[in-house]
Amino acid sequence: MSEDPFLKLREFLDQLPLGFPKTSSGVEIKILRRLFTEEEAKIAVLLTPLPEEASQIAKRAGLDEKWLEDKLEAMSKKGLIFRARREGKTFYNTAPFMIGLYEYSVKKMDKELAKLFKEYYDTAYLDELGASNIPGFKVLPVEETIQVDTVLYPYHKLKESIKQARKIAVTECICRKEARLTGEGCNYPLETCLSFGAAAEYYIENGMGREITPEEAIKIIEEADKAGLVHAGVNSKHLSNICNCCPCCCASMKGITKKGYDKRKYLNALFESQVDLEKCVGCGTCIDRCPVGAITLEDIATVNRDKCLGCGLCATACPEEAITLKLREDREEPFNRVFEMGLAILEAKKKTSK
Repeated sequence: MSEDPFLKLREFLDQLPLGFPKTSSGVEIKILRRLFTEEEAKIAVLLTPLPEEASQIAKRAGLDEKWLEDKLEAMSKKGLIFRARREGKTFYNTAPFMIGLYEYSVKKMDKELAKLFKEYYDTAYLDELGASNIPGFKVLPVEETIQVDTVLYPYHKLKESIKQARKIAVTECICRKEARLTGEGCNYPLETCLSFGAAAEYYIENGMGREITPEEAIKIIEEADKAGLVHAGVNSKHLSNICNCCPCCCASMKGITKKGYDKRKYLNALFESQVDLEKCVGCGTCIDRCPVGAITLEDIATVNRDKCLGCGLCATACPEEAITLKLREDREEPFNRVFEMGLAILEAKKKTSK
């Protein structure tokens, strides 16, 4: 590893499942210099992806526990590392670039930082997101669009999962905020990014988001659905976040809509749209509604299941109620935990790099 603390931090972050690859321009180092001080960069590489108390990290690094605890707390408040509190104890762990440093920059984002993020995404991170061919996000439609006789697991039920969350926060969509600051924004709603549980507590405590009730969160989901946004969360059975994604700004969806990459690189489609041939009148409403161009029309609507995200936007807009969602028979269920997904991504990246 290099002795430069920012180069060391880049190399450290690049070892994580969603890495932090270098570029010829060095824009990734400019991002780190904007976010971290030299001291903070040196401290960040002492953490691991697993939550640890400050005493454990201090002992391993040979540092004063109280000094390090104060530094870690300050860094967590700046969105440079993740922090969780459980049973009176505080735990810290590494924040990857995504989901992590990028999203935690939502309140400090300005035109300069947005320009750096955009350059990095265009030159390196779009490909990094899809490098493993293991989607980091799953698509979850609202329950009303799913066929009534479908047997669902709890993690398939978006609104029910929201009702069960012990803490919920909402903040601005970092992708749309960045796009607006770089002059490429859209008119979709901005305050739509939901987090749950420990992630919500982190956003609320650090002033990155505001606490809301389950009823408010469901209303945001419903309004996002009406606006034509795709509901997507981390590809695990545990509900930690819900992004309401647009096809023009979303980091994952842009790979599909603007680069033509296979959806499976970015989004796990658990459901697929099914058209009732007797009810469909060929009005074409669903074609304009589909964010990825998965529907064509001759006499009736036809869905390309290879492209279909199973988001249900076509179903909620169909005036004849001719479209419903069904679980894909060949679906890949979300990972049990985010940690398992990370290991799978690392293993897949090793195989593709050989």
